[in-house]
Amino acid sequence: MSGQVGDLSPQQQQALARFREALQDILPALPNPDDHFLLRWLRARNFDLQKSEDMLRKHVKFREQQDLDHILTWQPSEVIQLYDSGGLSGYDYDGCPVWFDIIGTTDPKGLLLSASKQELIRKRTKICELLLHHCHLQSQKLGRKIETFVIVFDMEGLSLRHLWKPAVEVYQQFFAIIEANYPETVKKLIVIRAPRLFPVAFNLVKSFMGEVTQKKIVILGDNWKQELHKFISPDQLPVEFGGTMTDPDGNPKCLTKINYGGDVPQKYYMCKQVKMQYEHTTSVGRASSHHVEHEILFPGCVLRWQFASEGGDIGFGVFLKTKMGERQKAAEMTEVLASQRYNAHMVPEDGSLTCLKAGVYVLRFDNTYSLMHSKKVSYTVEVLLPDKACEEELQGLQASRPSPAQGRP
Repeated sequence: MSGQVGDLSPQQQQALARFREALQDILPALPNPDDHFLLRWLRARNFDLQKSEDMLRKHVKFREQQDLDHILTWQPSEVIQLYDSGGLSGYDYDGCPVWFDIIGTTDPKGLLLSASKQELIRKRTKICELLLHHCHLQSQKLGRKIETFVIVFDMEGLSLRHLWKPAVEVYQQFFAIIEANYPETVKKLIVIRAPRLFPVAFNLVKSFMGEVTQKKIVILGDNWKQELHKFISPDQLPVEFGGTMTDPDGNPKCLTKINYGGDVPQKYYMCKQVKMQYEHTTSVGRASSHHVEHEILFPGCVLRWQFASEGGDIGFGVFLKTKMGERQKAAEMTEVLASQRYNAHMVPEDGSLTCLKAGVYVLRFDNTYSLMHSKKVSYTVEVLLPDKACEEELQGLQASRPSPAQGRP
């Protein structure tokens, strides 16, 4: 039995009754605790009554802390309203709300220099509540229960700047909130225009998704516009995404429905930097350098770093070793990222690069130019791996792409 209303086994029916009885003290605090609602929590924990009850009681505390009863009237700051992307385009064939999340044109650093991480996460919590509100409206309109939604992630333009750690943490917490507070509400997560970097980005957030949610991810290939029609009617999609909808003025992007983000003007910046915590601290002596080595086992991995210095600026570059098992001077290695001096004592630096070859990469902090002063460097370096299953799926989609000769009539 599916565990849905109308499709319950005797044991599930009994579990539902016991679940409702155990929650009598908190049901008044919930907006619509009908059988559909309660069964979502039971299905999320495989009808384990204690685990389901613990999960829902934590959600009640979350509702109080986030003031979810009033979140739909809450307005984020102007910069988030103008530059945080996304929007409700319409509904799928079953009447479920469809939300578009536009990743590539979003300026994550600009947003986090202009607003707090907590505000960005609260905005995404509001999106969840908004989608459930539209589910309720659709239920009333259609005369049948609608309790799930679809999110389409447009990945065109995804780049290394979107893998900046504070930005990734926003999406990690977003998916964690969905798992903990909105179980059984995701119908599909549809990914379109995914670049080669997408498996690395997905691997950073995958662990914050439950297995059930991961199984609902659909990655569309080059003919994504046609494939979207399997899920969503063209009259519910903007022309930009293969549909027939336009704004009243004919704009194919439907800007009245979907915010496409964009670079945040510096006039909105509230600070010059986002406070970072570093894993390592070292002293780089005068006229010397410090090497941090990372072995990359296969191409496609991403090196990501953040660092700050004390006592003055510091040089930084990335190199690929040409001989294994011994320390090499910079001139003996292959330069991957040209070494230059950074004022990391004034503004912390961060960056990343995609490793095109396997081998040992050396991140070199250079103080050889300073004959009088040593520098203190705090840093974090990570190797971001692609999700192999996702990578293979993308490669399969690319392999099925017709060649120019095949494409000719």
